[in-house]
Amino acid sequence: MRWLNNLKTAALLGGMMGLCLLIGWAVGGATGLLLGLLFGGIGNIVSFYYSDKIAIAAMRGQEVTPEDAPELYRMLERLSDRAGIPTPRLYVCPQEAPNAFATGRSPEHAAVAVSSGMLNSFPLPEVEGVIAHELAHIKHRDVLISTVASVLAGIISYAGYMAFYLGGSRRDNPLGPIGMLLMVMLAPLAAAVIQMAISRQREYAADSYGGELCGDPRKLAYALRRLDSGNRRVPTDTPPAFHNLYIAQPLSGQGLASLFSTHPPIEDRIARLEAQARG
Repeated sequence: MRWLNNLKTAALLGGMMGLCLLIGWAVGGATGLLLGLLFGGIGNIVSFYYSDKIAIAAMRGQEVTPEDAPELYRMLERLSDRAGIPTPRLYVCPQEAPNAFATGRSPEHAAVAVSSGMLNSFPLPEVEGVIAHELAHIKHRDVLISTVASVLAGIISYAGYMAFYLGGSRRDNPLGPIGMLLMVMLAPLAAAVIQMAISRQREYAADSYGGELCGDPRKLAYALRRLDSGNRRVPTDTPPAFHNLYIAQPLSGQGLASLFSTHPPIEDRIARLEAQARG
Protein backbone atom coordinates (compact mmCIF):
# COMPACT_ATOMS: atom_id res chain seq x y z
CA MET A 1 0.00 0.00 0.00
CA ARG A 2 2.75 2.46 0.95
CA TRP A 3 4.89 1.88 -2.15
CA LEU A 4 1.83 2.14 -4.40
CA ASN A 5 0.83 5.49 -2.92
CA ASN A 6 4.42 6.71 -3.25
CA LEU A 7 4.29 5.73 -6.92
CA LYS A 8 0.98 7.57 -7.41
CA THR A 9 2.40 10.65 -5.71
CA ALA A 10 5.44 10.62 -8.00
CA ALA A 11 3.15 10.24 -11.02
CA LEU A 12 1.02 13.20 -9.90
CA LEU A 13 4.07 15.40 -9.37
CA GLY A 14 5.41 14.37 -12.78
CA GLY A 15 2.06 15.12 -14.39
CA MET A 16 2.04 18.50 -12.70
CA MET A 17 5.44 19.31 -14.19
CA GLY A 18 4.36 18.20 -17.66
CA LEU A 19 1.21 20.34 -17.61
CA CYS A 20 3.15 23.38 -16.38
CA LEU A 21 5.64 22.93 -19.23
CA LEU A 22 2.77 22.69 -21.73
CA ILE A 23 1.14 25.85 -20.39
CA GLY A 24 4.49 27.65 -20.42
CA TRP A 25 5.05 26.65 -24.04
CA ALA A 26 1.56 27.87 -24.94
CA VAL A 27 2.24 31.26 -23.37
CA GLY A 28 5.75 31.94 -24.66
CA GLY A 29 7.18 29.11 -26.72
CA ALA A 30 10.77 28.19 -25.76
CA THR A 31 11.00 31.00 -23.21
CA GLY A 32 7.72 29.93 -21.68
CA LEU A 33 9.09 26.43 -21.18
CA LEU A 34 11.63 27.83 -18.72
CA LEU A 35 8.85 29.65 -16.86
CA GLY A 36 6.79 26.45 -16.82
CA LEU A 37 9.78 24.53 -15.42
CA LEU A 38 10.20 27.10 -12.65
CA PHE A 39 6.47 27.25 -11.88
CA GLY A 40 6.13 23.46 -11.87
CA GLY A 41 9.21 22.94 -9.71
CA ILE A 42 8.03 25.41 -7.09
CA GLY A 43 4.53 23.92 -7.23
CA ASN A 44 5.89 20.42 -6.62
CA ILE A 45 7.96 21.51 -3.62
CA VAL A 46 5.10 23.49 -2.09
CA SER A 47 2.53 20.73 -2.62
CA PHE A 48 4.75 18.02 -1.14
CA TYR A 49 5.92 19.85 1.99
CA TYR A 50 3.15 22.35 2.64
CA SER A 51 -0.01 20.83 1.16
CA ASP A 52 -1.38 19.97 4.62
CA LYS A 53 -1.02 23.56 5.82
CA ILE A 54 -2.58 24.85 2.59
CA ALA A 55 -5.56 22.50 3.00
CA ILE A 56 -6.12 23.50 6.63
CA ALA A 57 -5.85 27.19 5.74
CA ALA A 58 -8.27 26.78 2.80
CA MET A 59 -10.84 25.26 5.17
CA ARG A 60 -10.09 27.93 7.82
CA GLY A 61 -9.34 25.25 10.40
CA GLN A 62 -8.49 26.17 14.00
CA GLU A 63 -6.39 23.74 16.05
CA VAL A 64 -8.12 22.18 19.04
CA THR A 65 -6.29 21.24 22.26
CA PRO A 66 -7.30 18.62 24.84
CA GLU A 67 -8.49 21.49 27.04
CA ASP A 68 -10.75 22.87 24.29
CA ALA A 69 -12.60 19.61 23.57
CA PRO A 70 -11.57 16.92 26.08
CA GLU A 71 -14.11 14.28 25.05
CA LEU A 72 -13.38 14.64 21.33
CA TYR A 73 -9.63 14.61 21.93
CA ARG A 74 -9.80 11.51 24.13
CA MET A 75 -11.76 9.79 21.35
CA LEU A 76 -9.04 10.73 18.84
CA GLU A 77 -6.28 9.47 21.16
CA ARG A 78 -8.09 6.19 21.84
CA LEU A 79 -8.71 5.45 18.15
CA SER A 80 -5.17 6.47 17.17
CA ASP A 81 -3.73 4.16 19.80
CA ARG A 82 -5.95 1.33 18.53
CA ALA A 83 -4.76 2.00 14.96
CA GLY A 84 -1.12 2.03 16.06
CA ILE A 85 -0.35 5.55 14.79
CA PRO A 86 0.65 8.81 16.54
CA THR A 87 -2.26 10.99 17.58
CA PRO A 88 -2.69 13.55 14.77
CA ARG A 89 -3.35 17.23 15.31
CA LEU A 90 -7.05 18.05 15.61
CA TYR A 91 -8.74 20.99 13.85
CA VAL A 92 -12.28 22.35 13.74
CA CYS A 93 -13.42 24.18 10.60
CA PRO A 94 -16.22 26.77 10.75
CA GLN A 95 -18.34 25.37 7.89
CA GLU A 96 -21.97 24.63 8.70
CA ALA A 97 -22.04 21.78 6.17
CA PRO A 98 -21.14 18.56 8.04
CA ASN A 99 -17.88 16.98 6.84
CA ALA A 100 -14.37 15.93 7.84
CA PHE A 101 -11.00 15.23 6.25
CA ALA A 102 -7.45 14.14 7.06
CA THR A 103 -4.24 15.64 5.73
CA GLY A 104 -0.47 15.37 6.14
CA ARG A 105 2.42 13.71 4.32
CA SER A 106 2.84 10.87 6.85
CA PRO A 107 1.31 9.53 10.08
CA GLU A 108 3.95 11.56 11.95
CA HIS A 109 2.83 14.79 10.24
CA ALA A 110 -0.92 14.26 10.09
CA ALA A 111 -4.02 16.20 11.05
CA VAL A 112 -7.74 15.45 11.27
CA ALA A 113 -10.24 18.25 10.70
CA VAL A 114 -13.98 18.20 11.34
CA SER A 115 -16.54 20.88 10.55
CA SER A 116 -18.47 22.64 13.27
CA GLY A 117 -21.65 21.60 11.47
CA MET A 118 -20.84 17.95 12.09
CA LEU A 119 -19.82 18.45 15.72
CA ASN A 120 -22.99 20.38 16.47
CA SER A 121 -25.47 17.99 14.85
CA PHE A 122 -24.03 14.44 14.92
CA PRO A 123 -24.34 11.96 17.79
CA LEU A 124 -20.97 11.14 19.34
CA PRO A 125 -20.89 7.50 18.09
CA GLU A 126 -21.26 8.74 14.50
CA VAL A 127 -18.48 11.31 15.02
CA GLU A 128 -16.38 8.39 16.23
CA GLY A 129 -17.11 6.49 13.02
CA VAL A 130 -16.08 9.49 10.91
CA ILE A 131 -12.83 10.01 12.82
CA ALA A 132 -12.05 6.30 12.53
CA HIS A 133 -12.46 6.60 8.74
CA GLU A 134 -10.03 9.53 8.63
CA LEU A 135 -7.50 7.68 10.78
CA ALA A 136 -7.74 4.78 8.34
CA HIS A 137 -6.62 7.16 5.57
CA ILE A 138 -3.68 8.25 7.73
CA LYS A 139 -2.68 4.69 8.57
CA HIS A 140 -2.89 3.64 4.90
CA ARG A 141 -0.93 6.78 3.88
CA ASP A 142 -3.70 7.95 1.57
CA VAL A 143 -3.59 11.52 2.85
CA LEU A 144 -0.41 12.65 1.10
CA ILE A 145 -1.59 11.75 -2.39
CA SER A 146 -5.07 13.18 -1.72
CA THR A 147 -3.77 16.51 -0.44
CA VAL A 148 -1.10 16.81 -3.13
CA ALA A 149 -3.75 16.16 -5.77
CA SER A 150 -5.95 18.91 -4.31
CA VAL A 151 -3.15 21.48 -4.31
CA LEU A 152 -2.06 20.51 -7.82
CA ALA A 153 -5.63 20.77 -9.09
CA GLY A 154 -5.84 24.32 -7.82
CA ILE A 155 -2.42 25.24 -9.28
CA ILE A 156 -3.26 23.80 -12.69
CA SER A 157 -6.59 25.62 -12.89
CA TYR A 158 -4.91 28.88 -11.88
CA ALA A 159 -2.09 28.35 -14.36
CA GLY A 160 -4.59 27.85 -17.18
CA TYR A 161 -6.27 31.18 -16.48
CA MET A 162 -2.92 32.93 -16.12
CA ALA A 163 -1.84 31.51 -19.48
CA PHE A 164 -4.94 32.96 -21.12
CA TYR A 165 -4.53 36.44 -19.68
CA LEU A 166 -0.77 36.59 -20.25
CA GLY A 167 -0.55 34.88 -23.61
CA GLY A 168 -3.99 35.01 -25.21
CA SER A 169 -3.37 38.31 -26.97
CA ARG A 170 0.21 37.64 -28.07
CA ARG A 171 0.69 37.18 -31.79
CA ASP A 172 3.60 34.81 -31.32
CA ASN A 173 2.03 32.34 -28.90
CA PRO A 174 1.99 28.85 -30.49
CA LEU A 175 -1.70 28.13 -29.90
CA GLY A 176 -3.33 31.39 -30.90
CA PRO A 177 -6.37 32.96 -29.18
CA ILE A 178 -8.69 30.01 -29.86
CA GLY A 179 -6.12 27.52 -28.61
CA MET A 180 -5.59 29.56 -25.46
CA LEU A 181 -9.33 29.67 -24.85
CA LEU A 182 -9.46 25.88 -25.19
CA MET A 183 -6.61 25.59 -22.69
CA VAL A 184 -8.56 27.64 -20.15
CA MET A 185 -11.52 25.31 -20.62
CA LEU A 186 -9.41 22.15 -20.45
CA ALA A 187 -7.23 23.14 -17.48
CA PRO A 188 -10.01 22.48 -14.91
CA LEU A 189 -10.76 19.20 -16.69
CA ALA A 190 -7.10 18.22 -16.39
CA ALA A 191 -7.29 19.11 -12.70
CA ALA A 192 -10.34 16.86 -12.30
CA VAL A 193 -8.55 14.00 -14.05
CA ILE A 194 -5.61 14.39 -11.67
CA GLN A 195 -7.94 14.10 -8.71
CA MET A 196 -9.59 11.06 -10.30
CA ALA A 197 -6.15 9.44 -10.45
CA ILE A 198 -6.80 8.69 -6.80
CA SER A 199 -8.75 5.46 -6.85
CA ARG A 200 -12.20 5.38 -5.29
CA GLN A 201 -11.10 2.09 -3.78
CA ARG A 202 -9.20 4.03 -1.11
CA GLU A 203 -12.57 5.23 0.21
CA TYR A 204 -13.92 1.69 0.40
CA ALA A 205 -10.75 0.55 2.19
CA ALA A 206 -10.95 3.44 4.66
CA ASP A 207 -14.64 2.68 5.30
CA SER A 208 -13.87 -0.96 5.99
CA TYR A 209 -10.96 -0.33 8.33
CA GLY A 210 -12.74 2.63 9.94
CA GLY A 211 -15.77 0.47 10.68
CA GLU A 212 -13.51 -2.10 12.32
CA LEU A 213 -11.55 0.55 14.22
CA CYS A 214 -14.59 2.18 15.83
CA GLY A 215 -15.98 -1.21 16.86
CA ASP A 216 -19.21 -1.09 14.86
CA PRO A 217 -19.39 -0.37 11.11
CA ARG A 218 -22.95 0.89 11.57
CA LYS A 219 -21.62 3.98 13.35
CA LEU A 220 -19.91 5.00 10.13
CA ALA A 221 -22.84 3.88 7.97
CA TYR A 222 -25.27 6.08 9.94
CA ALA A 223 -22.78 8.96 9.79
CA LEU A 224 -22.47 8.65 5.99
CA ARG A 225 -26.24 8.78 5.58
CA ARG A 226 -26.42 11.86 7.79
CA LEU A 227 -23.48 13.43 5.90
CA ASP A 228 -25.19 12.84 2.58
CA SER A 229 -28.42 14.43 3.81
CA GLY A 230 -26.62 17.37 5.43
CA ASN A 231 -24.56 18.18 2.35
CA ARG A 232 -27.64 18.19 0.17
CA ARG A 233 -29.23 20.80 2.44
CA VAL A 234 -26.25 22.98 3.36
CA PRO A 235 -23.88 24.30 0.66
CA THR A 236 -20.14 23.92 1.27
CA ASP A 237 -18.24 27.21 1.12
CA THR A 238 -14.75 25.81 0.53
CA PRO A 239 -12.58 25.69 -2.63
CA PRO A 240 -13.80 22.91 -4.97
CA ALA A 241 -10.20 21.75 -5.55
CA PHE A 242 -10.16 20.41 -1.97
CA HIS A 243 -13.51 18.60 -2.06
CA ASN A 244 -11.85 15.24 -2.77
CA LEU A 245 -10.35 15.34 0.74
CA TYR A 246 -13.71 15.17 2.47
CA ILE A 247 -15.22 11.92 3.71
CA ALA A 248 -18.37 12.80 1.74
CA GLN A 249 -18.12 14.75 -1.51
CA PRO A 250 -19.99 18.06 -1.04
CA LEU A 251 -21.26 18.24 -4.62
CA SER A 252 -22.97 14.98 -5.53
CA GLY A 253 -22.47 14.35 -9.22
CA GLN A 254 -25.46 13.15 -11.20
CA GLY A 255 -25.39 11.79 -14.75
CA LEU A 256 -22.31 12.89 -16.69
CA ALA A 257 -20.97 14.81 -13.68
CA SER A 258 -20.74 11.55 -11.71
CA LEU A 259 -17.97 10.45 -14.07
CA PHE A 260 -15.75 13.03 -12.39
CA SER A 261 -16.75 12.18 -8.84
CA THR A 262 -13.80 11.44 -6.58
CA HIS A 263 -15.96 9.38 -4.19
CA PRO A 264 -18.00 6.21 -4.63
CA PRO A 265 -21.80 6.49 -4.29
CA ILE A 266 -22.84 6.95 -0.66
CA GLU A 267 -25.51 4.23 -0.87
CA ASP A 268 -22.92 1.73 -2.07
CA ARG A 269 -20.59 2.62 0.79
CA ILE A 270 -23.43 2.28 3.31
CA ALA A 271 -24.46 -1.10 1.89
CA ARG A 272 -20.91 -2.40 2.24
CA LEU A 273 -20.66 -1.20 5.84
CA GLU A 274 -24.00 -2.79 6.74
CA ALA A 275 -22.85 -6.06 5.19
CA GLN A 276 -19.62 -5.78 7.19
CA ALA A 277 -21.63 -5.28 10.38
CA ARG A 278 -23.78 -8.35 9.66
CA GLY A 279 -20.65 -10.37 8.96
